[in-house]
Amino acid sequence: MFRGRSRHTLDAKGRLAIPARFKEFLEKAGDDRLIITSHKECLWSYTLKDWLVVEQKALQLSEHDTAAIAYFDFFISGAQECPVKNGRITIPYELRDHAGLQRDIVLVGELKKFTIWDKDRWEAAFSRAKEEFDRASKELAAMGL
Repeated sequence: MFRGRSRHTLDAKGRLAIPARFKEFLEKAGDDRLIITSHKECLWSYTLKDWLVVEQKALQLSEHDTAAIAYFDFFISGAQECPVKNGRITIPYELRDHAGLQRDIVLVGELKKFTIWDKDRWEAAFSRAKEEFDRASKELAAMGL
């Protein structure tokens, strides 16, 4: 699983080192590539195995759910396979541009995926999220977490 949060630097060619714990997870999963796609203000990164599950779920969407179809059109059409080489990935320009990635990057482990954020966007999003912590903690407590 992808866990933890860490800061990294993106070079001019779009190369990004991934944390050792993420590399270890990929090695254990027998995967040397990520599927990276755009999502709101950041990028979502999946192993190929977990991405195939996302695609299968997308195939089950009702053709009448136009909002979900429109979202998946955006989400799936942005997906690109990014090999992990020497502990780094190269993020294509289109994805970097969508997420506003500059030099300073934050990687956020979210179990089956990890997100890639521009540092400034992450800090703004995290600040907004903190405003919901009280409500969220009550809901999580109700779930036994």
